[in-house]
Amino acid sequence: MTNNTICQTASGQSFNYGWSMPEGQVVYDEAGIKAMLMDLSRPVFVVNNGGRLGLANQDPVREPGAGAPVIAMASALPVESLGNPDFGKAYGTAYPYYAGAMANGIASVEMVTALGKAGFLGSFGAGGLIPSAVEEAILGIQKALPRGPYMFNLIHSPHEPAMEQGAVELYLKYGVNAVEAAAFMALTPHVVQYRVAGLTLDPQGSIVIGNRIVAKVSRKEVASRFMEPAPDKILSKLITAGKITEEQANMARQVPMADDVTVEADSGGHTDNRALVTILPSILSLRDEIQEQRKYATPVRVGAGGGMGTPQAVLAAFVMGAEYIVTGSVNQACVESGASDHVKGLLAKADMADTVMAPSADMFELGVRVQVLKRGSLFAVRATKLHDIYSRYESIEDIPCDQREKLENQIFKKTLDEVWNNTVEFFSRRDPALVAKAEADPKKKMALIFRWYLGLSSRWANTGEPGREMDYQIWCGSCMGAFNAWVRGTDLEAPENRKVADVARHLLRGAAYHHRLDAIRTLGVVFPSRIAVYRPETMAG
Repeated sequence: MTNNTICQTASGQSFNYGWSMPEGQVVYDEAGIKAMLMDLSRPVFVVNNGGRLGLANQDPVREPGAGAPVIAMASALPVESLGNPDFGKAYGTAYPYYAGAMANGIASVEMVTALGKAGFLGSFGAGGLIPSAVEEAILGIQKALPRGPYMFNLIHSPHEPAMEQGAVELYLKYGVNAVEAAAFMALTPHVVQYRVAGLTLDPQGSIVIGNRIVAKVSRKEVASRFMEPAPDKILSKLITAGKITEEQANMARQVPMADDVTVEADSGGHTDNRALVTILPSILSLRDEIQEQRKYATPVRVGAGGGMGTPQAVLAAFVMGAEYIVTGSVNQACVESGASDHVKGLLAKADMADTVMAPSADMFELGVRVQVLKRGSLFAVRATKLHDIYSRYESIEDIPCDQREKLENQIFKKTLDEVWNNTVEFFSRRDPALVAKAEADPKKKMALIFRWYLGLSSRWANTGEPGREMDYQIWCGSCMGAFNAWVRGTDLEAPENRKVADVARHLLRGAAYHHRLDAIRTLGVVFPSRIAVYRPETMAG
């Protein structure tokens, strides 16, 4: 540090604590100052030795004149102290952080396992996978992490309820005691069954929640449903079906549907593109209102996801009141991701403007859109074309011959009759009832044929299907570009060096680092940018 970064208050006067720091404990060189700021387990004290700034992390002398005067300080701030420590206690991790699910196994067994072994929570991307693949993942993760931590995704499937039901049955069968509920617009009997089937009483008569739910939401009305107890109407149906007991239903009326609600802002995949600065405060207020009414023994925790690509973004979420944070897009470019190497390379080069909204596969008929990478792929353009045609015509037969020919040659690369045969074969194993509905409804049949392309496009991206590179559907938020800009020039710039646990450590450590520097800055201390900005290479180990 140099003399032009003098510690002063806004009025131009230095703080005077009446403390001094013996000269032998003070460092003035840049490397020494960085090292002290990075030691988050100890407080730091800023001294002004005749205009020469220095740092120390030893206790000062509690009397003036015994050394250089202390003019600013920041307390110790280990990353574990960020957010709400109860989140980590609930899920068996030390950190207020989890890596969210990315469907089709992009959030892979390897990713969840690597995170768990490093002490972080990860959510397996079960969405879109057939039951046997989900079952295999459960067995693999439970073998690698017999004591956790891990979580599995439970995605709402309005057009394939059998898939949602099948996932719940597997989770109950194998004792998966934490799920991340995503894309729900309303509560379904399946998610309610999962929650309520895990409720018991301890010897003292207190309710024990055996099956935890983290609900991912971007709307207040959806958040409210997960913050309230399960609806009586659904509970009654589950009792009649023999899936829960009367006692469990009574317990369900006293606890919220979710332990945690993740406010999802501008994320990859399904997203409302909400700004975190508007949606997070409103859902925090909603939580407080419901807690005041319900007086739950443990209030619902509220976290933040979407846009978590830099330490500054993570810190902003914590400062706004998030009790934990969730990452997604940045993990997809990591070595443990289920994405192909080609996709990881594209993601590692993405800029913040390289994303676009496109029709989703699972909610195609509803017009729901997902955020995807447009760099290096024509998927968004082609998927939008399919939805335009679906909106305009009532059946495949209504499509003009010239348009149909273009679809077959440019997008499907096979005849639509062949696509339908493939579709029947696929859904006969996955959800036979869907095939019967489509055969009776030409519009539904057209939707399934078009969903063939949208569904396979994400699998092609995962497997690196040769010749289909321009059709890859790559879910991605703009934070991917922010992350790339932040790590440019460091080891993490190359995707082959990105390990998911390292990314988690750097984001949290960087957030804590910036939090400490912000505290010192409020006391008038100015650090040069090479010290004031956390970079991945500043973390040892």
